[in-house]
Amino acid sequence: MNSARLVTPVLFTGSLILMLSFAVRASFGVFQIPIASEFGWARAEFSLAIAIQNLAWGIGQPIFGALAEKLGDRRAIILGALLYAGGLVASAYAVTPLQHQMLEVAVGFGIAGTGFGVILAVVGRAASDRHRSMALAVATAAGSAGQVVGAPLAEWLLSLMPWQQVFFIFAAVILGSLLLLPMMRTPTTANKAELEESLGTVLKTAFRDPSYTMIFLGFFSCGYQLAFITAHFPAFVTEMCGAIDPSGTLASLGVATTSALGAVSISLIGLANIAGTLAAGALGNRLPKKYLLAGIYAARTVIAALFIIFPITPTSVVLFSISMGSLWLATVPLTSGLIAHIYGLRYMGTLYGIVFFSHQLGSFLGVWLGGRMYDLTGDYTFVWWIGVGVGTFSALIHLPIREKPLDRGPDGLAAA
Repeated sequence: MNSARLVTPVLFTGSLILMLSFAVRASFGVFQIPIASEFGWARAEFSLAIAIQNLAWGIGQPIFGALAEKLGDRRAIILGALLYAGGLVASAYAVTPLQHQMLEVAVGFGIAGTGFGVILAVVGRAASDRHRSMALAVATAAGSAGQVVGAPLAEWLLSLMPWQQVFFIFAAVILGSLLLLPMMRTPTTANKAELEESLGTVLKTAFRDPSYTMIFLGFFSCGYQLAFITAHFPAFVTEMCGAIDPSGTLASLGVATTSALGAVSISLIGLANIAGTLAAGALGNRLPKKYLLAGIYAARTVIAALFIIFPITPTSVVLFSISMGSLWLATVPLTSGLIAHIYGLRYMGTLYGIVFFSHQLGSFLGVWLGGRMYDLTGDYTFVWWIGVGVGTFSALIHLPIREKPLDRGPDGLAAA
């Protein structure tokens, strides 16, 4: 049953679960150098582990969306949290690249079960038409709030203990999020037979719709850009940024090394994104979502190009983090809201999960290619410019999308 209020128990609970899940996920880039240094690995080895995590997340997203629609949202979230925590604990004992890479499959599926696909579908169904775009934005912004604390927390914990113990702590955080589930109560929908038949009809209709294909293709660059930056930006800043002025503002705030700046940059991105995502949600109620998405991708492209053209300094890192952060997850409430608007709410989790797979294909390529090109060339320049190219593509492909609800037959299902 839809609520006339914006803030509901479902929104509150879903936001907290997303915040904790994404706090852990956003920290993985901080572990790049410690793990590679301990084992003497090439940069591409742990990069591939994170890339596999992103790919598994993408594969798992439509699966968990369907599981949530068939078995219940809370059961899907519990399964996701168990996989997430189990993968982290097992990774603490991994001593070879292959072990880390294979265990990240469990972590990736765990993120799928505790991430946007499942949670946003629940939030979308619980919200009224009036508040849906903003509710999706609030939940998405909560993920950014997790990013604000995740990377600096990991950096601080690594100064106190080995990375293995940090993984144990993060596993406990994920399991602790399950204590919130009693507050997430949503109505059931249909029986299994009806659900399977209806889902097949809606999927067939969506797959035949050029607009759905364009949404799918356009989300690729979002994953490429965000995952590359999350996984490699802390190391990039550590190694490529100019020295921090010991008498400057950053040093006075306790950011005295480029390593600390690298962790703080991820936090700044998350902090700026809270405002950016909420603004996107508010605008999504008033303006065509496809044009907002095209504008976001175009702005990201310009920001990334300017950043890599000019010398990398502490000031440019801060400016880039704030400006890119304001656009960071602004695409998520708009993309999920666009899918809900065109295809309806009932199977939003599955339909968004399939589109999100494209996002995670981009994530896999961005993370893996970043590590691979670093090992081959000693820098990330080529990978940045690919991000500029795919961002331009996404800005253009959103423009022809047909932004109106599908015609529906008398039985309430989408007409093919």
